[in-house]
Amino acid sequence: MARLTDFRDRVALVTGASSGIGAQLARDLAARGARVALVARRADRLQALATELGGDRQALAVPCDVSARAAVEAATARVLERWERVDLLVNSAGVARHALFKDEQPETFVRLMETNYLGVVWAIRAVLPAMRARGEGWIVNVSSVAGKLGQPDESAYSASKFAVTGLSEALAYELAPLGIHVVTVYPALVRTEMFTPDVLARMPERVKRTFIEPAEFTRAVFAGLARGAHDVTVPRYVEIAYLMRLLLPRAFRRMTRDLRLPALPDLTT
Repeated sequence: MARLTDFRDRVALVTGASSGIGAQLARDLAARGARVALVARRADRLQALATELGGDRQALAVPCDVSARAAVEAATARVLERWERVDLLVNSAGVARHALFKDEQPETFVRLMETNYLGVVWAIRAVLPAMRARGEGWIVNVSSVAGKLGQPDESAYSASKFAVTGLSEALAYELAPLGIHVVTVYPALVRTEMFTPDVLARMPERVKRTFIEPAEFTRAVFAGLARGAHDVTVPRYVEIAYLMRLLLPRAFRRMTRDLRLPALPDLTT
């Protein structure tokens, strides 16, 4: 049951669907025959995507800020009213921030936790009763490699994604007896509008060469669902870094330090 390969007539709710990996996942789900609820803040983009995916027959645009619990509950209620079920929840909504901890405003930590972590909590809580009633469901939580390996210049972002990682691992155990399978996805660098010129300016040239396209990311997500995986890292070679941190922690810290810190002009100011 943990494996999901047939999406025909399934109902998927995708947060963060207005751009990037969320929009790509929505397109790929619709292409596989799923009906897709598109959830994000930008209503104009959602409506344009819904029209692209076939209009009312196959897609539903539901403007919503996932950081607001009541808004997520209302959005989910609209989806259930329309299609009476949610088979697959994809939590891909998120915001990123590249800045040193010493320069970061306290409000940024609150904002990232509200969107990146609590947005996931509210969405899962909203769809859970319907999934439990059917005794079946799949939840895909998009964390980040930064949610497994703490990254300099990303303390607020890493912390929010570590929270997603911990939540997902706990829920994978808790929800399995209810017939609900949880997959956590750890992307490295996916080429989306999240990486603005200002962000790219704070990244080493060597790192910039490792970007992948959203379509490559989504292929890995579908492959993970097909094999019933609980954890998917994209690209897979990044898993070597997990092993290195476990077996050679000092060497791993030196490598991260020497790679990332020289690119930060404001490190010592």
